[in-house]
Amino acid sequence: MRSTLKHYIDGAWVESEGGTRHEVINPATETAVSEITLGSDADVDKAVAAARRAFESFSRTSVDDRIALIERVLEAYKARAADMAEAISLEMGAPLSLARTAQVGSGIGHLLSAIRALKEFQFEERIGNSLVVHEPIGVVAMITPWNWPLNQIVSKVAPALAAGCTMVLKPSEEAPGCAAIFAEVLDAAGVLAGVFNLINGDGPGVGTALSKHRGVDMVSFTGSTRAGILVAKNAADTVKRVHQELGGKSPSLVLEGADLGKAVPGTLFSVLMNSGQSCIAPARLLVPKDQQEQVAAIAAEAMKAAQCGDPAEEGRHLGPVVNKAQWDKIQGLIAKGLEEGAKLETGGPGRPDGIETGYFVKPTLFSGVRNDMTIAREEIFGPVVTIIPYEDEEDAIRIANDTDYGLSAVVFGSAEAVQRVAPRLRAGMVYVNGGQPDPNLPFGGYKQSGNGREHGKFGLAEFLEVKSVVGVFA
Repeated sequence: MRSTLKHYIDGAWVESEGGTRHEVINPATETAVSEITLGSDADVDKAVAAARRAFESFSRTSVDDRIALIERVLEAYKARAADMAEAISLEMGAPLSLARTAQVGSGIGHLLSAIRALKEFQFEERIGNSLVVHEPIGVVAMITPWNWPLNQIVSKVAPALAAGCTMVLKPSEEAPGCAAIFAEVLDAAGVLAGVFNLINGDGPGVGTALSKHRGVDMVSFTGSTRAGILVAKNAADTVKRVHQELGGKSPSLVLEGADLGKAVPGTLFSVLMNSGQSCIAPARLLVPKDQQEQVAAIAAEAMKAAQCGDPAEEGRHLGPVVNKAQWDKIQGLIAKGLEEGAKLETGGPGRPDGIETGYFVKPTLFSGVRNDMTIAREEIFGPVVTIIPYEDEEDAIRIANDTDYGLSAVVFGSAEAVQRVAPRLRAGMVYVNGGQPDPNLPFGGYKQSGNGREHGKFGLAEFLEVKSVVGVFA
């Protein structure tokens, strides 16, 4: 069992002051695979103090120096890719093939994107006889989730380094192993002491302490909307910037005339990948009413073909969901779907046949779902798809927008139809006919899906303050 009982503060691994030991459970075996120490307020104080000291010098480094630093981080990251993939697979259940490609690979994309953004970003602009400059905001607290752990860590750390900020990271206590290895990556790349600090902990403890801390200038949070609201409230007394990427309940609109052979499998793949544990998963499949039975038949066949299996093995199978609490939540929502009258096409309650141990969920498909049903309103975060029929294009747009969330949407259809529909969708990202996320494009949502944007030049700008130097050229 891997032990990471120390925190990384001011360039060294140090003992916790008053923290508590925490076991990390492998969701496939339900046994402990690693252990960490949940940090204390004293640990947070030390990390923030180290970050504040380091900010004085790191914030004044040149763009060229920061580009060279991130390039060194990229090389050190690649050297530890296999170790990080193994940690992700063991701790949150992503199949090893997925962990090696999409999970770890996403970090490479964000580092490259940060380098590109830093090379192109205009930090100064002359307006009349005055100068407008972009400067690093200061010390950033980063609170990241377990579902795409490295993706969310690197999509925050890379632009923060590019901006000249210093930081304290609190990764999820459900999947902290890759974060510890990433700290070793930054150390090996020569990131100066205090620029990056890591405190393991949970939300009520370390997360709250960081959000409230007077020495923190910004909180960058990814997680549930419920937790994001708490972060914002905790940060309010110090009026710090709060950047949030929260929940989603994304629709996939299959418009009249769309290629069902492309649209239906494309939607299902996006949901089933990572066992449904993706904030942008388009789990609401909106289809023309007269095509619902045809779509249900195609989707049911594909869902039945999806297999669950050991995440330690290579392959395209599904792993478990992250923990028992999440498994119980999904089971409750599946039961609620049946209770409210949705038609179960395949899957359903319980573990997949032949699996007795682990938090595995049957790939589950409902049809005949109304958008006021619980399974259409709440973020399930599991391999569950709901088919919702619509009357016409106006009805489809209405249903797609009828949600508290607005992170992303998917549209399949002709170029003409997509051009009509996409501008009317209240979502931060619209993926057209199978379009995939790009680390250079802004990532974030409308409504209760959060505020601010990550990735590329847009993510870099989130970590910068804007200053007017008036009359400097007079």
